[in-house]
Amino acid sequence: MNALKKTGVFSLLAVLVVTQLYPLFWLLTYSLKTNEEILSSSFFALPQVPQWHNYQEAYESGSYLRYLGNSVLVTGVTMMFVIVLSSMTAYAITRFRWRFGAVVLTLFLVGMMIPMQATLLPLMVMFKNVHILNTYFSLILPYIAFQTPIAVFILSGFMRSIPHEIEESAYIDGASIYRIFRSVILPISIPPIMTVCILTFINIWNEYIMAATFISSEKLKTLPFGVYTFVSQYSVNYGNIGAFLVMGALPVIIIYFALSEKITKGMVAGAVKG
Repeated sequence: MNALKKTGVFSLLAVLVVTQLYPLFWLLTYSLKTNEEILSSSFFALPQVPQWHNYQEAYESGSYLRYLGNSVLVTGVTMMFVIVLSSMTAYAITRFRWRFGAVVLTLFLVGMMIPMQATLLPLMVMFKNVHILNTYFSLILPYIAFQTPIAVFILSGFMRSIPHEIEESAYIDGASIYRIFRSVILPISIPPIMTVCILTFINIWNEYIMAATFISSEKLKTLPFGVYTFVSQYSVNYGNIGAFLVMGALPVIIIYFALSEKITKGMVAGAVKG
């Protein structure tokens, strides 16, 4: 019976692995085909002759470095502010004894339920009135606002499990609140902070709706816009689009697989009170 259960579990895991990895494999083969192969051959067929020049054309014609630089800037600044704001907020909510701590946490949790699409029009009007529409700020500010609630939720769950005796010992030694937060709480909270970093990176890197709404300048557009370089009124270069998508997804895939263990640790770090 145990052997049968193990076989069933491994079979299910194998199916999940195939369904998760096959789209990546298909995108890679898609990027190595010619337009004729993509439009005429079988959907699952391998390329007859790999078209590696698709990547060179995607890199050069798609202004890959410019879009990549914009994405790195916007994502990096967003991650930095999300980590700073969410860690300080979670520390205040979970480690201070004040009557409105639970209310503040609830407000952040409510923020997780607000759909991004519902804020596009009011944000665009607001940004236009303060003259930051079509700037990096018009992306960074809403990104911070939408990523901070989930970050506060993750970090507060972990910080609540940290024994108060650690802070009390530091306080007896003469450490201030700021010193305790910087030298005690933050180093202990590295696993959930890494989780926040990775989730924020993944969510912002491929975000398109806000970028398409608030950015019109070619100099400020992020990676998802590079695909439209290969779409004209009368033709579409599907191979170059596939190659650009692979290059755009590559940083996310590398970072995720390199730090996937930290995601798991960070998500379950506060599950057991220690």
